[in-house]
Amino acid sequence: MADPAGTPFDARELRQVLGSFVTGVTVITTVDAAGKPHGLTVNSFSSVSLDPPLVLWSQSLNAPSHPVFLQAERFVVNILADDQVEISNKFARGNADKFAGCATDPGLGGVPLIRGSAAWLECRRMESFRGGDHMVFLGQVERIERTGRQPLVFGGGRYLVAQPHDLGALLTESGPNIARLQAVRLATRAVVELSDEIDETLGLGVWGNHGPTIVRWEEAKLPVSDNLRTGLVLPVLTSATGLAFAAWLPPELSAPFIDAELAQDGNDQFLADARGLPERLAEIRSQGFVRLVGIDDFTELYGRSISALSVPVFDPDGAMVLALTAIGASDRLDTSDSGKVLVGMLRCAATLTQRLRGSSAPASP
Repeated sequence: MADPAGTPFDARELRQVLGSFVTGVTVITTVDAAGKPHGLTVNSFSSVSLDPPLVLWSQSLNAPSHPVFLQAERFVVNILADDQVEISNKFARGNADKFAGCATDPGLGGVPLIRGSAAWLECRRMESFRGGDHMVFLGQVERIERTGRQPLVFGGGRYLVAQPHDLGALLTESGPNIARLQAVRLATRAVVELSDEIDETLGLGVWGNHGPTIVRWEEAKLPVSDNLRTGLVLPVLTSATGLAFAAWLPPELSAPFIDAELAQDGNDQFLADARGLPERLAEIRSQGFVRLVGIDDFTELYGRSISALSVPVFDPDGAMVLALTAIGASDRLDTSDSGKVLVGMLRCAATLTQRLRGSSAPASP
């Protein structure tokens, strides 16, 4: 906390702190006296009152369209959908004609409604008053429409995806399949953030009808391969994801798949490795993760030798529901115990397990 006298800060620091508050993204539109449309991207939008229905937003005094909005009688709040990032970027720039190529429909007073938005609020401007280097506009909502599309989200200086907040309490009241789906939704955001942090390709694995299955990839800046795809079914005994499930799933679930792989590959070395499988799985459980280094089994898929790490995520009952897996070129991926990849993955998996359990106690398998 700041001391009573206050700690000095600059505009950049303030912007970063304010960026911690996640918002939706809107484009505010209006028309000038000649009927020409104007618009700009705004996330300083807020509801004020339901009775009467009032909303507000603010605009920089230096914005080129500020004189137009200051005189306009009406404006529309176009709440953008999650596939309208291009529109958001377009209206955030000082283009000569922001509406070129942007499909619109006329609203009240001829003010344009941007097609494909998540929702629209058509407003009459009630008041405007100065607040520092911005003008705050207060409007009364006269007509609304909502499409049910997912809204675009912004925070921390980048666009985000809105997802349900799955609490552990919900999982404990659900069947195993619903619990797994909720776990995947919860883990998806975490994987995006972790991949950003460590700049490695990460996958989310589940135990499907055909064994270990990747349901989500998040690529590093330097992709491992063009062949990454969701729905990829992996072998149990030669993939990090498969070995993680073999180590922590009940044996009756994994045994049929292991037996099938053994029957398919009859070379002596493979069978010798299989005989040592119980000890290997026990070692994996003791370590808390799977590490494979310099694997050539997937050369046809990835085009190179790879290394991989996989860590388990557990549900409230202590059952493994997800495998968090990192893959990378053997000469590039750091698989060491103290490396940022494994440390970050273990931290992420523990946090997910803790959240799924709905407890603040340290997570452990």
